[in-house]
Amino acid sequence: MKNVSSYENARKRAEALVSKMTVEEAASQLRYDSPAVERLGIPAYNWWNEALHGLARNGISTVFPQAIALAATFDVNEVFEVADITSTETRAKYNAFSKLDDRDIYKGLTMWAPNINIFRDPRWGRGQETYGEDPFLTATLGKAYVKGLQGEGDIMKTAACAKHFAVHSGPEGVRHEFDARISDFDLEDTYLYAFEELIKDADVEGVMGAYNRVNGEPACASEFLMGKLHDWGFAGYFVSDCWAINDFHTHHMVTSNAVESAAMALNAGCDVNCGCCYVNLLAALEQGLVTEEKIREAAVHLFTTRIKLGMLDDSTPFDDIPYSVVACDEHKQKAYDAAAKAMVMLENNGILPLDKEKIKTIAVIGPTANSVAVLDGNYNGTSDSYHTFLGGIQESFDGRVLYSEGCHLFKDKVSVLAQNDDRLSEAYTVASLSDAVVLCLGLDASIEGEEGDTGNEFASGDKPSLKLPESQIRLIECVKKAGKPIIAVVAAGSAINTENKFDALIHAWYSGSEGGRALADIIFGKVSPSGKLPVTFYEDSDKLPEFTDYSMAGRTYRYIKDNENVLYPFGFGLTYSGVEVTALEYNDGRAKVSFKNTGKADTQDVIELYIKADDERCNENYHLCGFARVDTSAGKEGKAEISIPEKAFTFVTPEGIRVKGDRFTIYASTHQPDSLSCKLNGTEFVSVSVQI
Repeated sequence: MKNVSSYENARKRAEALVSKMTVEEAASQLRYDSPAVERLGIPAYNWWNEALHGLARNGISTVFPQAIALAATFDVNEVFEVADITSTETRAKYNAFSKLDDRDIYKGLTMWAPNINIFRDPRWGRGQETYGEDPFLTATLGKAYVKGLQGEGDIMKTAACAKHFAVHSGPEGVRHEFDARISDFDLEDTYLYAFEELIKDADVEGVMGAYNRVNGEPACASEFLMGKLHDWGFAGYFVSDCWAINDFHTHHMVTSNAVESAAMALNAGCDVNCGCCYVNLLAALEQGLVTEEKIREAAVHLFTTRIKLGMLDDSTPFDDIPYSVVACDEHKQKAYDAAAKAMVMLENNGILPLDKEKIKTIAVIGPTANSVAVLDGNYNGTSDSYHTFLGGIQESFDGRVLYSEGCHLFKDKVSVLAQNDDRLSEAYTVASLSDAVVLCLGLDASIEGEEGDTGNEFASGDKPSLKLPESQIRLIECVKKAGKPIIAVVAAGSAINTENKFDALIHAWYSGSEGGRALADIIFGKVSPSGKLPVTFYEDSDKLPEFTDYSMAGRTYRYIKDNENVLYPFGFGLTYSGVEVTALEYNDGRAKVSFKNTGKADTQDVIELYIKADDERCNENYHLCGFARVDTSAGKEGKAEISIPEKAFTFVTPEGIRVKGDRFTIYASTHQPDSLSCKLNGTEFVSVSVQI
């Protein structure tokens, strides 16, 4: 804990305040929609606010690229700045609304973000909310987001919350009843890594439990998980996922009724209930299932957080943040910057960037071309202006832009016309009249997302496969018949196999309100693409282990054998130039990397460091241990210093024990140190052996 005295002072104030409450008043404060205690001057407070990629569900705000897109930037500073802007806009709205005594949901300062679950399976609809499949990348970017939200002063700007603790990454359809059976090895090596890092190194203020059970225990009342928080020195507040405590007696069947469920959660250490179950706490007290001390201790945790936020003070350093900062031009420019860094170019036969002097007519075709939903993703705010892919190209190109939606996103169960491919003729005609086609494909939150929060007709928000919807597959076949060059742009929060080769392929994610501007600038060469995949793109999900199998064996780049079933590897992404790492040195926690831009274009790129223990007990391929985004000029050489944390020089034994190693190999390149990545990038890697 970085500021011990600040915490201790806040804790003492909270203890004094809670001591003045009746037990009924204290119990009422453990609800997410806690009422006012007027006699003590405590206003009502709603704990539920969202900030996954900008302030969400609270009217107008800056809409940044979705979390998985932020991960694709491999840029710690970018993620920090996004979070800092998010907390600024949150404070601006809180200041304005509090003056009107509006303390409704989504208007508080406790932000239930980031989501640091591991995106272990590409079928998971909520994977878009995460920072990908790698624990180190997730932890590094998660810490940056926490620090951006919370700030560095004695008074927190907003309070971040790490979720969902733990071992939670689908399937969505059974999350309320599912028991994730997991080994000690996978717990230590994968699922708990980022949570420990955010608590120990970023002082994250909140932790949210998950819906599922973990090895038989409900995650929101797990002695094992709560014990981990204690071991890590967590001193913030713990909140249940929304209505998760009700699952104890309605789905997990570990209690008989709501009174027992409330008691079980409180006794385990769940301070605040998102849901309605804690209205039963007084009944649990009367039945002797909980003690008054437990109720008061939870209330102390919550008021410590509120005091750390300055909510009970006469003034804070953030009171003068004006409402005018919300969705201002400066913040929108940062949304553009993040989108431009996030988009990943997966294929390019040389067609990109397009030469405006040679291209007179462009056809923009596809169901995501003019869609706002594919910019938003889920857990999103609302922008006062959106630049769709079509809009961005129209704004940037002086020639003729022809447009056709081509098809609906997926087969519409209501529209008969949509089932009859009514727009294919228009798409073919428009493509035939063009010099080049920008074919906009993909998904949105109505297809992949959260159970209960999406209109997905397939699998409660999860994807049934990695294929595009049939309507889009038919559109691709139709447009290809026109015989024109095709730049495919896929908007999705996860891996997609288009099952087609295009002249160029860009994975645009859910790119935020400025996504169209960023895409156009990449297509026309104003900006070089530089994003990297934070997840492995597979060929076929049917070749993966069962979705319900939480073992990491055969999953992600760390445990795949010989790139079996890999379409595009983790860490892969092309630019308009070529950047090669030419030398690597390591000394005392720092890697010194020399690199050269061998191409003809200025670009940014990402230097990636991987490490593997030279020990027969280490059973992973290697793992990311450092990265740095660098600027490179055409034909020029450069150097970068990248810190490697001490923890990188450990590994987890098959028994689940993290131990220090004595010999490691460190690899450096702009991609993974594997043959497929080298082939796709056209560059090799360098390595060095290190004796500890």
